[in-house]
Amino acid sequence: MGKIRVAKLGDESQEKELKRRAEARRQTKASKKPFDKAQGKPFDGVYPEQRRGTQGKAQIKGVGLKGGERIKVVEGTEIKAEYKKLIEEVEKGAAPESPATQAKQKKKIKVRTRSRRYQEALKLIERNKFYPLPEAIALVKKTSLTRFDGTVEAHLVLNPATYSDKNEKKDFRGTVTFPHGTGKKVRVIIADDQILSEIEQGKINFEILVAQPSFMPKLAKLAKILGPKGLMPNPKNGTVTDNPEKRVKELSQGQVNFKTEPNNPLIHLPVGKVSFEDKKLSENVTALLDAVGRSKIIKITLSATMGPGVKVQIN
Repeated sequence: MGKIRVAKLGDESQEKELKRRAEARRQTKASKKPFDKAQGKPFDGVYPEQRRGTQGKAQIKGVGLKGGERIKVVEGTEIKAEYKKLIEEVEKGAAPESPATQAKQKKKIKVRTRSRRYQEALKLIERNKFYPLPEAIALVKKTSLTRFDGTVEAHLVLNPATYSDKNEKKDFRGTVTFPHGTGKKVRVIIADDQILSEIEQGKINFEILVAQPSFMPKLAKLAKILGPKGLMPNPKNGTVTDNPEKRVKELSQGQVNFKTEPNNPLIHLPVGKVSFEDKKLSENVTALLDAVGRSKIIKITLSATMGPGVKVQIN
């Protein structure tokens, strides 16, 4: 039985590949047939002497030669270079590479290289050294690369054993009040009917929404809008409270909620601006360490926006 080929209708890339392979097979067959250079076509078994009506005999080299018989050397045709690789695949039975695979092979992996300014800033920091907090803050400000007032960020690695059960991983969350704020103005508002109407119209002019428990059924209708943006009031972060006015004041004065990443004991939090005084930044970082719990922290790193990280000693 002949081979059965399966092709998807409308698949242009597959049709082109099948045509290319068919041409390769034709090239392979042609290369194995004798070729008459004088006639410029495959050898048809008739020698020039026979076409002229002579009685001379000619045979292909190596086929039934006898003494005194003349020899005719017949060569095969040359195969185009573009088909050589495909012919090898056909003879070996290898599957052809798809256009997507060929594109991936052509695509070169780009190695990320840091800027010259970053490399120079990195030389000021000892990679494996843990700096005291005042020295770390001074280095962070010195290695800040942005022309604008960058943000100083704290990156904490926690020990999951200090806050998770043995058989279950849990998110670690809490609240910290920075004595000097984070340098970012946060608009905190209390949910009411007017705010609901604005949200329905697509107007969201706040960063934090606080609501009373009795108002939550009305907000539930807008959960699809507020939920994906992280703006839905939640009792866990204290935005659902019986005293919303007090909560708004606390959040406006620098109180920030934090929690670990999903399935990772990591916390990333802004602690101030590069323009802050060293003392203010130090007091903000200290407040964060106390709120999280120093015994739970394995490592803390400070960095400015787009700047290298500086490891900090945990006392």
